[in-house]
Amino acid sequence: MKAFGKILGLVLLGLLLIIVALGFALTHLFDPNDYKEEIRQIARDKAHIELTLNGDIGWSLFPWLGLELHEASVATLANPTQPFADLQMLGLSVRVMPLLRREVQMSDVRVEGLNLRLNRDKNGHGNWEDIGKAPAPTTTAGTPAPADQPAPPASSPAEKPAQPTRLDIDSLTVNNARVEYTDEQTGKQFGAESIQLSTGPVHDSTNIPVKLTAFLSSSQPAVRVRTEVTGELRFERALQRYKFEDLKLSGEVTGDPLQGKILNFNAQGQLFLDKAANVAEWTGIKLSLNQLRALGELKVNDLDKTPQLNGGVSIAQFDLANFVDSIGQKLPAMGEGSLTKVELVSRIAGTPTSVEFNNINLKVDDSSFSGRIAVEDFAKQSLRAQLKADTFNVDRYLPPKSAETNSAKAAREEEVSNTEASAMAGAGTTPLPNAPTQGAWSNDRLFPVERLSKLDLDADLTFGQLTLDKLPIQNAALKATGQGGLLTLENLRGDLFNGNFEAKGTLDVRQPTPQLSLQTRINRVPAEKIIESQGKNPPVKGLVTLNSAVTASGNSQKAMIESLNGNAGFVLNDGVLLNANLEQQLCKGIALLNRKSLSGEPRGKDTPFQQLDGNLTFHNGVASNPDLKVRIPGMTVKGNGDIDLRVLGMDYRVGVIVEGDKSDMPDPACQVNERYVDVEWPLRCRGPLELGAKACRLDNDGLGKVAAKLAGDRLGDKIDEKLGDKVSPELKDALKGLFKR
Repeated sequence: MKAFGKILGLVLLGLLLIIVALGFALTHLFDPNDYKEEIRQIARDKAHIELTLNGDIGWSLFPWLGLELHEASVATLANPTQPFADLQMLGLSVRVMPLLRREVQMSDVRVEGLNLRLNRDKNGHGNWEDIGKAPAPTTTAGTPAPADQPAPPASSPAEKPAQPTRLDIDSLTVNNARVEYTDEQTGKQFGAESIQLSTGPVHDSTNIPVKLTAFLSSSQPAVRVRTEVTGELRFERALQRYKFEDLKLSGEVTGDPLQGKILNFNAQGQLFLDKAANVAEWTGIKLSLNQLRALGELKVNDLDKTPQLNGGVSIAQFDLANFVDSIGQKLPAMGEGSLTKVELVSRIAGTPTSVEFNNINLKVDDSSFSGRIAVEDFAKQSLRAQLKADTFNVDRYLPPKSAETNSAKAAREEEVSNTEASAMAGAGTTPLPNAPTQGAWSNDRLFPVERLSKLDLDADLTFGQLTLDKLPIQNAALKATGQGGLLTLENLRGDLFNGNFEAKGTLDVRQPTPQLSLQTRINRVPAEKIIESQGKNPPVKGLVTLNSAVTASGNSQKAMIESLNGNAGFVLNDGVLLNANLEQQLCKGIALLNRKSLSGEPRGKDTPFQQLDGNLTFHNGVASNPDLKVRIPGMTVKGNGDIDLRVLGMDYRVGVIVEGDKSDMPDPACQVNERYVDVEWPLRCRGPLELGAKACRLDNDGLGKVAAKLAGDRLGDKIDEKLGDKVSPELKDALKGLFKR
C-alpha cells in the first residue's frame, strides 16, 4: 500500500506539472491542445516521465485554474513505449491566488478509468522504480571530461525546511480504477478491479468521510475478494498522526483454498498511526468470519526497528468443526461432537517472527485450559506450551478405527468368544483350548512422520483428569520435547484407580522406520479396572506393580508389537483368578488318584491368591516368562511359558504343589494324605490371554508321571516293610529306584 501511495502521488505530481505547463500555454492565450508536444517535453524535463495526451485538454483561467484531460497515459523514460498508467479522464480545478501562499484549494477532483500496471521482471527489477528518474547519460568509453568544465558550486548553507503544503479539496472521486501487479520471478499476479473511491471535503486535522469498494484477486492460489471500506480519515501532517475512525471493513472471499465455499468477513474499530512515536493501534476491534465472532485490541510499538505487538483477544463460543467446514477445509477425523464448543480469551504478544498467547482461558467442548502457548519462530515452527486443564478426553479427538481394523477386531472377538464358550461348557473337562490365530493389532498409520520430523516442541501440560485409551488418569502431568525428528517424553505420570504410574521414553523419526524406546513403572494399579476400561471381562483381579524397559520400531500397532523387545518384572498382590476354581481342578485330579468320586459341586468359581509375580523377556512380540509364581492358600503354583502379544495368546506349563484342602468340610474324595504332600501337580494353560485361568486344564501326560511316581513311592514303602533291616540301605535304595523308572 505504501508503494502504491507513492506511485499514485507521483502520477498526481506529474498531472500537476501539466497544470503548470497549461499555465504557460494560457499566458500565450492559445489553445493548450496546440501545445501538447511542449507539455510532453516539460513532463520529460521536470517530472522525468513520458506523457501521452491522446484526448482533448479542457481548461479555465480565473479564479479557478481548471483542467480536464482525456485519454492520457504515463510511462517511464526508461520504457517510454510501455505505459504503466493510463486514464480515461481527469478533472480538477485549483484556486489561483492560494497557490501563491503554498495552499492548494481544489474543487471536486474526478478520476475516471485509471489503469495502473506494475511489473517486476525476471531480474527482480520493478517498473515503478524508474518513475521520476532521468535516464543515465551515455558517455563514450575512454573519452575524457572537458577540461573547462566548471567545478561544482560550493554547498550553500542549509535552508530551513519548507512548510508543508496546505490541502483543501472539496471532494475526491475515483471511478472504475484498476491496479495489477505481476511478478515474473514467481509467476504470481495480483489485481484490484472496479475500484470506486469517494470522499468528503479533504482538510488537514479534520475528519474526512471515505468510502472504498474493490474486487481483489490473486492467481496463485486463485482467490477473489469483494471488499468495502467505510469510515472517517483524519491526518495531522505536522504531527505525523493519522487516524481512521469508525472503520468498517466487509466483504467475502472465494477461491481454490475455500473449495467452492464462501468466507464472509466483517471488521470494525479505530485505527491510529503516530509516525513520530513509531506507534500503531487498532482499538475497539469487532471481527466476524462466518460464524466466528471476536473482540480485541492491538498495539504495535517500535515501527522503525523490530515491531513489537501487544494486545488482547476474546473469541465467543462457536462451532469450530462447522467453521472449518464452512471455509472448505477438513479437520482430522475424530469423534462425533468434537470441537463444537470452543471459546478463547487471551493476551497477545508478538514480533514479525513470533507470536505468544498469555493468560489463556481456553474452553474446548467440556474442557478448560489456562496457561501459555507460543510460536517462538515461525520459520522453524518452534512451539512452546505450558497449559493446565481440568479434564481432557484424548480419545474423543483420535481418529476412529478403520474398517480393516474393525473387521480384524470382530474376527478376534468371535474367536475368543467361541473359545471361552467351549472352555466354560464342561467346567474344566473340555479339551485344552487352541492357541489363538487372529491378529489383535491395527495396521493403521500410527505417527504423522513428516509433521513430527519438522516439529520443534517444548510442552509442559497438567490435567486434573486425563482420559487416555479409556483410562481415567487423575493428576496427570506430561512434559515432552521435540527437535530435529527426535521426540522425548521426559515424563508422563498420574494416579490411576488409587494407584499410580510413570513413563518416559523417546520416539526417533529421523529415519524411514520410527524407533520407540519406552520405560514404564506401574505401582499397585487394579488390573481388573484396566481390563474393564477396554470393554473386556477381566480374568483376574489384583493390584499390579510393573517395571519395564522395551524398544520397538514401525509405524503401526502391528509393526510395533511384532518388533517389541526388552524386559519387565511384575507383581500382582491380593488377587483373584475369576471363574477359575483351581481347587476343584486339583480335587478332581486327587480323586482320580484316590479312585474316588467327588461328592459335591464346586464350592466357588474363583481362586483367590496372595501374590503372583515373575519376569518377562520380550523378543519380537513374544514374552517369555520362565519364573511365574503364585501363592494360593493351601497350595503353591510355579510355571513357565510364553505370552504371544501378536495374537494375545498364552501357552504355559504350571506345577501346583498341594498343601491340602484346608476348608472346614473337605471333600473326602480329594483329601490329601501324606503321599500327596509336596507333589507337583501339572497343569497346562493355552488359549486367548483374556481367558486367564479358564484356559487351564490338568496335564494328563504330566498326571501319568505323577501317578507313576506315587506308585513307585508306595512300592518303596512295601519294600521297607518287608525287608526291614535284613538288607543294606544301599540295596533297598537300588530296588526303589528300579521300580520308579
